[in-house]
Amino acid sequence: MNISHQNIDDINANIQVEIAPEDYNPQVDKAIKDQAKQAKLPGFRPGMVPTGHIKRMYGKAILFDEINKIINDKIAEYISEQKLEVLGQPLPKEEDKDGQYNWDFKDTFNFDYEIGLAPQFDIPFSNETEFTEYDIKADEETLAERIKNLRRSYGKMTNPEVSEEGDVLYATLKQDKEEGIEKTTSIRTDIIEDAKVKKSLVGLKKDDTVKVDVKKAFKVADLARILGVTEDEAENLDVTKFELTVKNINRLEESDLNQEFFDKLFPAGEVTTEEQFNEKVKEEVENLFKQNSAQKLRNDMYTFGMEKVDAKFPEEFLKKWLKATNPNLEATEIEEGFEDFLNNLKWTIIENRIVTANNLEVKYDEVVDLAKERIYAQIKMYNINEEPTDEQLQQFAMQLLGDREQANRLFEEVKALKVFDQLKETVKIKSKKIDFDKFEKLDK
Repeated sequence: MNISHQNIDDINANIQVEIAPEDYNPQVDKAIKDQAKQAKLPGFRPGMVPTGHIKRMYGKAILFDEINKIINDKIAEYISEQKLEVLGQPLPKEEDKDGQYNWDFKDTFNFDYEIGLAPQFDIPFSNETEFTEYDIKADEETLAERIKNLRRSYGKMTNPEVSEEGDVLYATLKQDKEEGIEKTTSIRTDIIEDAKVKKSLVGLKKDDTVKVDVKKAFKVADLARILGVTEDEAENLDVTKFELTVKNINRLEESDLNQEFFDKLFPAGEVTTEEQFNEKVKEEVENLFKQNSAQKLRNDMYTFGMEKVDAKFPEEFLKKWLKATNPNLEATEIEEGFEDFLNNLKWTIIENRIVTANNLEVKYDEVVDLAKERIYAQIKMYNINEEPTDEQLQQFAMQLLGDREQANRLFEEVKALKVFDQLKETVKIKSKKIDFDKFEKLDK
């Protein structure tokens, strides 16, 4: 069996395969015998169908399948041996050669395949490259907002007589026209966008009525939910003035800063004073900010790498490959998403070359640990006091990794984290303290 390749240019090549009877007949004969043992045909006992009968009936189909298997395996071996950095998979050239062959187990077959090659470029990260890693501090406003949310989460619902900003109004909205929309529902005043509308809903009592321009007050998605209509219907309302009549006022009162509240958030007795509580909240918030800082550094490295690497890709081949592997995709859909596809491909090549150059390896235990970490964070999000055991986390992780798509996603995430850690060791990192409110404005 002969395999060779010929470069058309730096990013396109052809692979030629020649396969003779002595290359394929042993495997084809075995496949015919295996099928004879399994075949159930009229006139023959199960497993006793003569191989000659199977060959006459199904021989050409078996020959075709086995040749495809052999060629696919050998091409994969050849690509690995030649260290070709192939994009996608080889595609058979469109010229139809089937008519040239008798498929009589005596032909020597010649097949041609197109391949796309990854462009060659230098990895742009070195010990001369400098990035900033931000040490994010919680400003007073951010801490106050976090404390308020915690107190409201463990607070109690009351029904005051007069509305204030942030209340939930149970009210009837009636469109200002005959036979218009009328809906009684709960309305969160904190999601109202227009300051004047929000102010008009402060100081209301039960049965008070006020006119509201709902298009000014709400985003389309919120308005559709409140009125019980589709987003298209909400977007195209012919009359946007509604009469709002208050039926009831609901207010979530903040929990008192007492021992009962502290023990709901932290292990019993760990926090006993407001000062300790504030310090714990600050520690929690700033730990979360470390994730923001790491994500910002990753984004900066990604942007730097993408801007520095100027590479051409075998675009025509890649579009054909996308169509071949996704036959339901329309050409217009491929064109619309192609730029994003190339960007993802470019960064994947950068990552893979960093992995290869530094002998990085993703181990199964690391994927399991990341799955456990994600599950733990999700559990704590819904119940801060729940402490799952390692055995429970292990069980949940195994269930998660049983889903191939989730397992692949976590594998890629571990690989990305390893590449990030490697880059942090390669480049210069400058640390800079910054308040969270200023950090949020960095990329705006």
